[in-house]
Amino acid sequence: VSKRTMYQHFPSKTQLVEEYLRGIHDTGGMPNEKALDTAGASPRSRLLAIFDGAPTSRFRGCPFHDAAVEAADEMPGVHDVVHEHKLQFIARLTEVAGEAGAKDPYQLGHQLAVLFEGATSLATSLNDTAPLLHARSAAEVLIDSAVTPRVPTR
Repeated sequence: VSKRTMYQHFPSKTQLVEEYLRGIHDTGGMPNEKALDTAGASPRSRLLAIFDGAPTSRFRGCPFHDAAVEAADEMPGVHDVVHEHKLQFIARLTEVAGEAGAKDPYQLGHQLAVLFEGATSLATSLNDTAPLLHARSAAEVLIDSAVTPRVPTR
């Protein structure tokens, strides 16, 4: 669309970016994040699935992270949307970690969030999804050490 048409719908670049991010947020986040909601999958599988990503010709990473970097201190409304989304993503990770049987779901949820954010950032910088594969392996170790083994009943 032309700039004129765009600015008829969005009075500023900030509002355009905010609406773009809200649209992604309202539909469950980026595809990797939506994996937390996969019906029928075990909680462990859902936690690991956030690290699954098919190689692409150009890995763009997380639109929320990208917007936060671009906006810096210049677009406080964008920062608010990013902040809300990231906190909700961590809450979703924590909830699924609890479903998986983590002794401390809060800690595991936050650890997985840090691992995911780092992996997507590095994958973006390198234009290579290999960091997601490495992060998935690390996530398996974290999950396995955080989950209380179930003792079979007789």
